[in-house]
Amino acid sequence: MSSQTGTVFKSTGSWYRVRLADGQFMDCRVRGKLRLQGLKTTNPVAVGDVVEVMADPANTGTGIITAIRPRRNYVMRRSVHKTDHGHLLAANIDQAMLMVTLSMPRTSYGFIDRFLVSTEAFRIPAFLIINKTDLYGPEEQAAMQEMIDIYEKIGVHCIPAAIIKNRGVEQIKKLLAGKTTLVAGHSGTGKSTLMNKLHPSIKQKIQEVSTFANKGVHTTTFAEMFEIAPATFVIDTPGIKELGLIDIGEDELADYFPEMRALKGACKFNNCRHLQEPQCAVRAAVEAGEIAASRYHSYLSMLADDDNRR
Repeated sequence: MSSQTGTVFKSTGSWYRVRLADGQFMDCRVRGKLRLQGLKTTNPVAVGDVVEVMADPANTGTGIITAIRPRRNYVMRRSVHKTDHGHLLAANIDQAMLMVTLSMPRTSYGFIDRFLVSTEAFRIPAFLIINKTDLYGPEEQAAMQEMIDIYEKIGVHCIPAAIIKNRGVEQIKKLLAGKTTLVAGHSGTGKSTLMNKLHPSIKQKIQEVSTFANKGVHTTTFAEMFEIAPATFVIDTPGIKELGLIDIGEDELADYFPEMRALKGACKFNNCRHLQEPQCAVRAAVEAGEIAASRYHSYLSMLADDDNRR
């Protein structure tokens, strides 16, 4: 066959499942030299990529990805194994959904903020699903309300949910309609449970959270896109332990915090990094309670390039 265009629906690292224009799927490999172009990534092709494919003459029924069409956007984290490389989570998405839990496992503010910076860098709208609310006592309920107050204030929509009990599922479906959405979060937060409720054809494995370490067990091992309704796609990603930032310079980091970006030009110095500089509008806003202290601490942590694991 001559070259065809398709969309990557599944990536296992060495093989890619591509949906062609006629709706048929083809398993494809990557032509070696693709790895050398552009971004330094551990995975040259991401789920959501639009690619050119041709039949593999050496392997009937499979294809070779010969080119990647320019990406509208992408979400990338630092590779765990090669710290100077990124790892693409997905490409060409309309929005991102982060599944968080306050316990079993706990999602830290630092992790949430790194995810939001990664999406904000491409102006990708993001929203939070706060799952497992059926397990929350008064203390967790108060902590959840505090979390909602912090993120709703900066324009990040939050939905309390108990996916296992179907609470919040219909609301989530409405937010997903007609869009391509990246779904991310720590292992054990309930991503796979949600995916299984979104469409009967999705059968993601589910495992209990380890009570010993209060951490989730990896059940999804590779990224995969599902069409849950016409023109409605969700990309399920493996549970992320940590989210190292890459390709974001220190001088631009504050621009990806909307509440800090709003104060751009209000500091005494143009190149203020909001650390110890005199007459810093951002620090004044933190002291006045206008910017959440947790968000400012996340900013400092990212500037210092600290680890953000639980």
